Amino acid sequence: MPRRLLVVMLAACSILVQAQQSSTQETSPAQTRAQQNAAQQSEARAKISVNSALVVLPVTVKDRYGNLVPDLQREEFRIFDDNVEQSIEVFTAEAFPLSLLVLIDDDLKSNDAEQMAASLRAVAAGISASDETLICRFDLKFHPGEWVAGDADRLLADLKKAQDASGPSTAGPVPFVDGPSSHAPGVGEPLSLPPTNAGSRPTIALDDVIHSAAGLLHDRGTSRRKVILLISDGVNGPQFNHYTYANSLDALLHDNISIYSLAVGSGLSTRKFSRLINYARDSGGDIYYASRSPAMERLYSQITEQARHEYTLAYVPRGNNRNSAYHRVEVRTTRGAVTIKTRRGYYTGPLVDLPKQEGGRRTH
Repeated sequence: MPRRLLVVMLAACSILVQAQQSSTQETSPAQTRAQQNAAQQSEARAKISVNSALVVLPVTVKDRYGNLVPDLQREEFRIFDDNVEQSIEVFTAEAFPLSLLVLIDDDLKSNDAEQMAASLRAVAAGISASDETLICRFDLKFHPGEWVAGDADRLLADLKKAQDASGPSTAGPVPFVDGPSSHAPGVGEPLSLPPTNAGSRPTIALDDVIHSAAGLLHDRGTSRRKVILLISDGVNGPQFNHYTYANSLDALLHDNISIYSLAVGSGLSTRKFSRLINYARDSGGDIYYASRSPAMERLYSQITEQARHEYTLAYVPRGNNRNSAYHRVEVRTTRGAVTIKTRRGYYTGPLVDLPKQEGGRRTH
């Protein structure tokens, strides 16, 4: 090989190597950060999956304008369990995949049902490839679906079915009738016709629905964020309940399930939506309001992104009240002018038993 050609080839190789090194040096900081974040997230999930003694807290932090605050560090958080400060053993701000159960109220007023049904397909916009989703409905009964993961077409099909089922009814109002009197009529007693409610049919008890939904999330992985998206007007029929609010909240807290409530309908008063607010607040979720379809569509993605990007803090309880089955939790931060949302406590005892029933009524 001529000497001049050899010199040219060596020079070209040297330039190529230098270019590759320069490219590596330019991209390595970003790559390093991404690798570190992935490693931290993997480590956090591994610790949560292995250590059953950990109390895991999904924590949302918002500024005064309602925007998420994404840049807090571990040292800016403090956790108190039964007023005793704890040591944070797991901390990550990385996104977690969701096990999302969408719970759709089929017993809305006609106009609210029309607005809600038109928005449902937009739920898919907030679902990522790593999430799994279960579409459920409730009216007089609970209608569970099947889990969908990584199949956008099937998810859209399930949402379309829910949309068709959740639209306003084309039939007239459904009366409900009390059973006939069981006693023999007295002398001169007028014949009493069974009372009929000509208005809308009574809703299924919301507490029972929440309890059933929590049961469907029980066996999902501990490294996933377990979330119920509850789309409802908040109406609850206490006379139909088999479970109390405390029973259903107990089930949520045992499995670290957060409820994000979307309160639909006009007349957005706090009292009207008190059940939705309480479930969201006590489980560490959040509450949103909308009366029109476009607003609902915008909120679906906002809700799933908030649930996915919560901070995850975990600790092994030390020094708390061991004699109590319920432990109150408080999370604070040294960052000023922010609001923290997390669940208010957790249970270490067994699930609360269903109250015994006698003659079709609960006993206390």
